[in-house]
Amino acid sequence: MILKINSTGENVKILQRFLGILEDGIFGKITEQKVKDWQSKNGLVSDGIVGPITWKAMGLHELVSTDMQEKPNFVSKPNLTYVQHFMPPTEYMPGPTKKEWLFLHHTAGGHNPYFVADMWAKDDRGKVGTEFIMGGRECTGRDDRFDGVVVQCIPTGGYGWHLGTGNNPMHRNSVGIEVCNFGYVTKGGYTWNGKWVAKNPDNFYNYVGGMVTHITELAQPFRGFKFWHRYSDKQIAALKDFILFIANRDGIDVRKGLIELIKKEGEFKAFDKMDVAMCENAKGMWSHTNVLRGKVDMFPQSELIQMLLSI
Repeated sequence: MILKINSTGENVKILQRFLGILEDGIFGKITEQKVKDWQSKNGLVSDGIVGPITWKAMGLHELVSTDMQEKPNFVSKPNLTYVQHFMPPTEYMPGPTKKEWLFLHHTAGGHNPYFVADMWAKDDRGKVGTEFIMGGRECTGRDDRFDGVVVQCIPTGGYGWHLGTGNNPMHRNSVGIEVCNFGYVTKGGYTWNGKWVAKNPDNFYNYVGGMVTHITELAQPFRGFKFWHRYSDKQIAALKDFILFIANRDGIDVRKGLIELIKKEGEFKAFDKMDVAMCENAKGMWSHTNVLRGKVDMFPQSELIQMLLSI
């Protein structure tokens, strides 16, 4: 996809959003000048034309069509929009199956949902994946282009390996939402994969570069960790919309399961309780932590709990 003066459409809006200017979908003089300025600052030919090299340098090549005749497949529903970015058919089970459970996950695979889907499609673990992936913020706070952007990577009714509980009815008949998040932050200020985010998580005020907004301190440790990469406000708002969308689409009573357990035992005990039989016997919505002891997705951030209890 090549954009220049007089180009129009959704890809122009994606470009304008990246540049921080009015998203009117029209590539005019202001957009051209902003492109030239960005190209000049980043060592590219400053011609104001956005082609494959500029798209890739901006990190937006996953978001836009590479064919002049194609457009990203945006799906719009009441209160939500997502992009269909399906993995190859060999990378998931097509189904369809009757969905009776919804599981909440987060992935430490990065903040870009397109990258996560492509990673699942290319890895050697088999048909791993969830139907939806929600983008987030990069853990150092330097990139929020994908914050709240949702990708559907498995067609409706299909499914992938996402629970780790074996090929049972709950696995086959559940929908998964994967929220991009870098997980816990260690004593040394690193995420699980060695990404440095803070000087000293034991002192909230030692964070640098405004990263305090990207790290949250829980009221008590959860599965051994007190500091976590924060679920963003956009993610939490979009997650509520998608929970309600899936509940309506698939007829799942999402108030059953995890929400009932939070009200009964509190959020920390509810998220930490691991009991496969409990989840199998109570169709509804659960966290991945409820079926696997070694998992930390999701964690009981206060804003997430408030959202769940509001459903």
